Parts: sequence; structure tokens; C-alpha cells
Amino acid sequence: MFGLEKDDKKVKKFDFDLEIEIIEDPHKAKKLLQLSEQRLATLKTCLKNGKDPAKFDNYGILLHGYAALSRVLKKVVKKTNKR
Repeated sequence: MFGLEKDDKKVKKFDFDLEIEIIEDPHKAKKLLQLSEQRLATLKTCLKNGKDPAKFDNYGILLHGYAALSRVLKKVVKKTNKR
């Protein structure tokens, strides 16, 4: 019921494209993480300084997107280090 039953079939592991790229090139994760942290800092200063009030909502959306990317990258790096 609700997909929680135990099946005899083994479920194939699914990796996202980003995970595959990071597994193939571990230095790429460090570069992407550094880039996202730089852009997060830039967006935070733009929001704090009140730069271009017309684009305030867009900056907020981008800020949340880069924050999510940073969290995902950190989890993927941690996961690949365990392998």
C-alpha cells in the first residue's frame, strides 16, 4: 500500500547528472561550491545595500537558489567521500 511494500525486485540506484559529474571530477565540486559562495556573498551585499529595488525579489530568488545549490553540493561531496 502506498508503495511501501517490500518488493523482491531490487531498486536500481539513481544518480543525478550533477552527482555523476562530481564523481568523475571531484575538483569540479570545489569550483562550483566556491562560485556559489561568491555569488551568495555578492547577492547578500546587493540586498543589504538596497541596490536596484525593482529587482529585489529576483535577487531573493537567486539567493535561495544559490543557497540550495551550496547545500546540495556539500551533501554530494560528503556522499562521494564516503565511497
